[in-house]
Order: sequence, then C-alpha cells, then structure tokens
Amino acid sequence: MDLFDFAQKPAAPLSERMRPETVGEFVGQGHLVGKDSLLVRAIKADVLGSCIFYGPPGTGKTTLSNIIASTTDSHFEKLNAVASGVADAKRVIEEAKERLKTQGKKTYLLLDECHRWSKAQSDSVLAAIEAGYIIFVGSTTENPYASMTNAIVSRCRIFEFKRLSADDIKAVLYRAVSDKRKGLGNYNVCIDADAVDHIAFFAGGDLRTALNSLELAVLTTAPDENGVIKIDLTAAEQSIQRKALSIDESAYYDNLSAFCKSLRGSDPNAALFYSERMIRAGIDPLIIFRRLLAHSAEDVGLADPNALVVAAAAMTAYEKMGYPEGIIPLSEAILYVCKAKKSNSVVAAMGAASEAAKKYADLEPPKYLRDINYKGEKITGYKYPHDYGGWVEQQYLPDEIKDKKFYIENPNDKKQ
Repeated sequence: MDLFDFAQKPAAPLSERMRPETVGEFVGQGHLVGKDSLLVRAIKADVLGSCIFYGPPGTGKTTLSNIIASTTDSHFEKLNAVASGVADAKRVIEEAKERLKTQGKKTYLLLDECHRWSKAQSDSVLAAIEAGYIIFVGSTTENPYASMTNAIVSRCRIFEFKRLSADDIKAVLYRAVSDKRKGLGNYNVCIDADAVDHIAFFAGGDLRTALNSLELAVLTTAPDENGVIKIDLTAAEQSIQRKALSIDESAYYDNLSAFCKSLRGSDPNAALFYSERMIRAGIDPLIIFRRLLAHSAEDVGLADPNALVVAAAAMTAYEKMGYPEGIIPLSEAILYVCKAKKSNSVVAAMGAASEAAKKYADLEPPKYLRDINYKGEKITGYKYPHDYGGWVEQQYLPDEIKDKKFYIENPNDKKQ
C-alpha cells in the first residue's frame, strides 16, 4: 500500500476497511479455509492453481482473492469482467510471459464478475492458463457450471462460498464497533444487542450489507449529551430498511413452519396470510419461493406435476419483475399448490431407495445391464424396450433385491 492508498483508506466504506488481511482473520467458510484445508495449504505453499470462487454477495470471495495476493511472492493483476476486454487479457498475458522469462515470477490474474466474460474473452486466456503463464482466479455470484464456458471451468478448481451465519456477522459487527484503526472505534458507539441481532439477521448472510448498514446507522445518529452514539433497534431497522418481527426471530421460523404446513394442508387462506406476514416483516420472498418449490415436489408430487412447473415459473417471474409486482405470481403459485391434489409418493420412494442404496451398496446390477464393453466380454440378454413397443418385462434391480418396491403409487398420482 502506497502513501496515496493509505490516505484514501479512511474514506473507504466500512465494509472495505474491515476486509481481513490474512487467512487467520477471515470469517466464515470453514469448509474452505478451516485448519489444514486444501485451500489454506495451497495458499501458504504458493501452489494454488487456477480456480473459481462462487457464491452469494458479501461472503468473502474478493477478500480471499486479495489475501492470496498479499501472501505470495507472485505478481498479481486484477481485472473486472464488466470493464475489461480481450485487449486487457492479452496485455496481462504478454507481460506475464516476459515476467516469467526474465524474473521467474508467476502471475495471478484475479477477475471479478468472471461470468460476465464472453466466450471470446474466455478463450483468449485458455492457452496462457494451459502453458502456465498465468494462474486464473475468478470470482462470481453465478454458478460457473451454468454461466461460464466449459473450457474455462474444466481448467479450474471450483470453490463454493456459503452465506455467512448470523453469528459470524455479529462477531464482525462487534469488532467493527471497537476497532479504532479500521472500524468505528473512534466514534464512541454503544450498540444494543438486539440492534446487532437485527442487522445480522436481515443481512441475509451478506457481510458487506451488514457493515454498510452499521456504518450508516452510526454516521446518521447524533451523539447524546455524554457524546455517546447509541444505536438501538429503531436505528438498526432504519439502517437496513427492514422492520423487526413483532415477537422475536423465533417468530420467523414459526411463521415459515406454519406456511409450509398450510401448503401441505391445502389451506390457501392460511398460506397466503403467513407468506404476506413474513414479507411485511422483511423476509426475502425468495426464501418463501424455495419452500414453495420444495413442497410442490414433496407434498403435491405426482398428483399434479404441474405444481412444480408453476412454482418455478413464478420464481423466475419474481426474479425478472422484482418487488412488489413479483408477489403476484408468488401468490398465484401458492394458490395453485394449495388447491392441487396431494401425494407424497415421491419423497417416500426417494427415502426408501436411499435406505436400500446404503444397505445394499455392494450389490451388482444384472449382467445384461452393465456396460457393453464390460471387461472385454460381449454382453447379451438385454431387451431394448423400443423393440417391444416401448416396454418389455425385464429385471432391472440386482438379483438379491429384485422384488423390492420403493415407489408405492398414491391413489392421487396422475396416470401416465
């Protein structure tokens, strides 16, 4: 960091100032940066290969990229996929080649929003990755398997970031209040525990949102007669623009449970009531959509497979329309799922098959169902159903459990 960077640091948002500078300071993602994890060992040994970090906003993807940059002797180049093009990538590659040739130093290319690169932009770095001129580290909020070219994904190790827990976020919020070097420690802040709980809960696992909300609350609250900036629940509600639930956070789980049971019980009035209550309390409608999708398959299932189609289409509509118009297709889907006939044959069959798969893990399929190149031996005996009009009686399960039945047809299941 040069003198100019240092001078500008205090003006940066709190979320930027509070970024961890070492793996030890990093919060959350224990499955990735836990003690002796593969990723931590690779970073410390400076042998991290090309990789992609993906997950929700504010979960530490860019922060971990910066930590990698600060803990290695390699050279780092940072680009943003929105603002960069093929020419930028070619420049980085040419400089990386020269650096490797003259200094023996590796070059990391950190690319934010990497899913925004076109196929042509992605293809421009493939050869350099394979030749070892650059080590690619991409960060994205989108699933790379669906949003990026297969050529890039196949050359990278994928690390999935999860939303931070409320406890993780609360720990950072308290640290930010007391930190005099990077945080708000010089403001003489006193924050109520329920205010911290509220910000952490409604940040939805996004640490950046939580820190920026805390900073907004502190900077817009006047000190009292003793010079103390007191942040209470009201200030927290205003800063994160979410109203606290009428009872406490357990009410969230109670209402979500009541919503799910109302769907299962085919009560459209109750299901709509609980969904609206949660939305008005500040719950992200996508949480309700996810439960609706699950119950479309779990409780309606084969009685009306269109329920899952309707719920998925409503979720897509909400993502396109946003709030509040997107609540209309949500309500339509809730009514559809409630009015649909119910069958749990899908989850019952899935559970029974899962138990059998664990119990009979070593059983082999009938020989005529195995790969046709099985150990060089010619396989015979398989009956191709289309040669028999689309169906022919034939054993598919292993001999030892050939008569097992996992799917028990529910009277409500639609006939095909």
